[in-house]
Amino acid sequence: MKLKNVMIILLIMIVMFSAQMLKAQGAVQLSLINSIQIVPENESVTAFRLAIYGKNTSTKYVDIGIVTENTSGMSKGIQLSFVGLQDDFTGWQSATIFNYSPGNVKGLMTSAVNYTGYMSGLQVGIVNYTETIYGIQLGLVNIIKKGGMLPFFPIFNFSFD
Repeated sequence: MKLKNVMIILLIMIVMFSAQMLKAQGAVQLSLINSIQIVPENESVTAFRLAIYGKNTSTKYVDIGIVTENTSGMSKGIQLSFVGLQDDFTGWQSATIFNYSPGNVKGLMTSAVNYTGYMSGLQVGIVNYTETIYGIQLGLVNIIKKGGMLPFFPIFNFSFD
């Protein structure tokens, strides 16, 4: 019985120590809102974020939440949300309602509405907007402000300039 208690105490200590190490490295983020989260909003998350509303400078690898916001720097990996707010992103950014990335996006962007400054890859949505693109847009409304096959075209639009 005493050995079992000692083992439980050791296990609890290991878990607590591991959690503190992950927090110190910014590896894991759990967030209710940006003022109630493990990693402060002015720091980046290096492995995984799970949030109702999470706000950090950037996130790498896995970013899941209702509203996910990265304010500066390059985020990489996969982002799954209802609303995704990014600066720059490489990977797959998927939102149910809206993706907003005024910087550079490289990869795949899927949502009902997608907005980006520069897109390199594929945008899939009902409405797709980009300032410039090296790639393809698929959706009901596709807008490429500079360049592109046409500035506006339904179903698909593209530019490889």
